[in-house]
This record gives sequence, C-alpha cells and structure tokens, in this order.
Amino acid sequence: GPTRKMPLTASAMDFFQLFVPDNVLKNMVVQTNMYAKKYQERFGSDDTWIDVTLTEMKAFLGYMISTSIHHCESVLSIWSSGFYSNKSIALIMTQSRFEKILKYFHIVAFRSSQTTHGLYKIQPFLDSLQNGFDSAFRPSQAQVLHEPLIDEDPVFIATCTERELRKRKKRKFSLWVRQCSSTGFICQIYVHLKEGSGADGLDALKNKPQLHSMVAKSLCQNASGKNYIIFTGPSITSLNLFEEFEKQEIYCCGLLSARKSDCTGLPPSMLNNPDTPQSRGQYRIRMKGNMSLICWYNKGHFRFLTNAYSPVQQGVIIKRKSGEIPCPLAVEAFAAHLSYICKYDDKYSKYFISHKPNKTWQQVFWFAISIAINNAYILYKMSEAYHVTRYSRAQFGERLVKELLGLEDTSPSH
Repeated sequence: GPTRKMPLTASAMDFFQLFVPDNVLKNMVVQTNMYAKKYQERFGSDDTWIDVTLTEMKAFLGYMISTSIHHCESVLSIWSSGFYSNKSIALIMTQSRFEKILKYFHIVAFRSSQTTHGLYKIQPFLDSLQNGFDSAFRPSQAQVLHEPLIDEDPVFIATCTERELRKRKKRKFSLWVRQCSSTGFICQIYVHLKEGSGADGLDALKNKPQLHSMVAKSLCQNASGKNYIIFTGPSITSLNLFEEFEKQEIYCCGLLSARKSDCTGLPPSMLNNPDTPQSRGQYRIRMKGNMSLICWYNKGHFRFLTNAYSPVQQGVIIKRKSGEIPCPLAVEAFAAHLSYICKYDDKYSKYFISHKPNKTWQQVFWFAISIAINNAYILYKMSEAYHVTRYSRAQFGERLVKELLGLEDTSPSH
C-alpha cells in the first residue's frame, strides 16, 4: 500500500504530483524554452513565440490529459465547434498558443555527446517517474510482468476505413510493466525500442527468448532479496530465467507454451500430450529441486512452471457452469492474479491519452503520464480522502484537468 498518509483534503493534483512534481514541470518549461530558442536560431525567428511559463505548461498538460476522458481523436477538437469541443476549458488558452507549445515541447532540448540511448529525450523523466513509484508505494508479494493494453481507441478503430488504419504509423517501441497484482499499481515501466541498432535491439532479438528474458531482468532489477512472487506469461516463462531469479530470492509462477516459451532443459515427455484420455482436473508433476513442472488438464492441456508453490498443495478453479475443478495451488494462484490484471486492463486502459504524436519519445511520454495518473487514482482510492469524496476514475481525471488549468470550479461532473 501507500508509504505516506495523505490528508483528507488531498486533491487529484496532490496525488498526481507524487509522481510528476513541480520541479519536473519546471524542467519541462526550461527545456521547452531552450529548444524554441535553438529551433529559431536554426530556422529563423518566430515573432509570435513568447517563452512558456509554469502555469501554461500545467494547462498544456491539462488539455492533453482531457483527451483520456473524452477520447477525441485530436486534442485540437477542444477548440472546434464539433462534438468533442469543450468550451469550459477552451477559454484558458488559445488554440494558436497551444499549438506553439506543442511544436516546441521538450524534456531534453540538447543531445549530449555521450548519449547513445534512443530514448535520451525522455530518460530523465522516466527515471524521475520511477523514483516516484518506488517512494510512494510498497507493492504486495505477488506481481505480474506483462504488456499493458495501450491500443488505439476502439471507437475510432470501429469507425475508420482500412486505408486510414494503414496510414497510421505503427508504434516503434514495446512497453512492459511490473504490476502489483492485488492493487493494480504499476511498480515499474520498461520501454524497448523496436529499431535498436545494437546487439540488444529488438530487431536483433526479434522472436527470440533473449528479448523477453532481458525485459524480465530489467523489470526485476530492484526486486532481488524481497521474496516477491512474479507471475509471467508464456513468452517470458523459461527454466533458465526462473533459476536465475531464484538465486536473487525472486520466485516465479509462469504459464508455458511449446510454441512461445523457451523450453530448454524441460523434459519432452511433459511437453507432449499423453495418449490416454484425461478427465478434467487431472495433472502430472515433474520436479527438479524447488522447481515444479505441472501439466494440468481442463478441456485442454495447460503447463505451468513454478518454484513459488508446492505442487502437492491443492487448490480449485471455480467455474459457473461446471462448479469446482481440482488443481494444484500454483494453477489457482496464477488464474486469480492474471484475472485481476485483466480486470485492471478493462477498467484503466480506456483512460490512456488519445493524442498520437509521430515522435516515438512523445508517444512514450504520454503513455507514461497516463500510467502515472492511473497510479495516482489507485493511491487516492486507498487513502482517507476517497472516503470523503469518492470520485470515479473519470471524475478524478476531470478534477485533475481542472486543477491543472487553474479553474476554480473543481467539482466533478455527474
């Protein structure tokens, strides 16, 4: 849960600033103004440009965050006369001023000579965000490694033509998270560029187990020695990785797939389906030290690799139609924690900022801001302030937008 007690009067802004404090926003102001100056020295002066202020930067973020609640295809719809126009917030800043800030917006204006990392323009912000996640929240023992749902707005996808879909650029990065499976709080973000040129670039590791193993190690670099139980999907699950994690006192439970997983070192007899027909709930076990490989049958064969649960401990999977199906405890735990993350994705993935910039670092930035707001809401729900006001996720987002824009009326819409 949260590491600090927030006051009863804590606002949405107070929770958001646990992760994006004023000093980070002030740095955005400085870097944006530096970039504007550099840009104009190179391409000619812009008489309409005035240095951005902290108040304007907060309003700029507020406009962007508003697209996560109303899901307009373009943030500029706010100033339009169409369906997604929002007259109540459009008066705070003119559209032309917003577009100027958007043109020059930067977190790192200059590239240092030592920089080789493709995300150098956003890395200081990601580091600051990670420090905020670490200091504000202590996760539960059970955590999940996965790729969160950050897909296109389903309303837009359903209404646009195939040609419009083809025109939209594919993301040039993959985003993975380590997530507390009892609260949904995202403890760590890992971004991997798909066009990395080095030996660890995604192109060099495409469709290879090394990539997912490297992602898992990066996400768990701060987890050693804490007895965490990490749940993984088929692409990450492997015997070598789990044994390596066990030496760091990180325990694992993962679903195996003969097609997607690295099955090196596992007995082939357990990976092949038996010839004799199975009844639901039957399972076979093979052990090596603390590691158990479980093959469980339920309308199909499911294989699990774990060193976090004893294979002889019993559990049950409860189905509405067929009642209780017996299974090892590891299978029950895996199903419970993964189902929670699916519920989290269903609830929170629709609150990602809709703005789709072309630059990869900006795409990563808006995804990271969206995750920070979701985390802020989770902390708000666990605080005493929630018992006073009880905002929904949408109301919390609206409240945050109004506070960033400096509007006095911060009551949620009903």
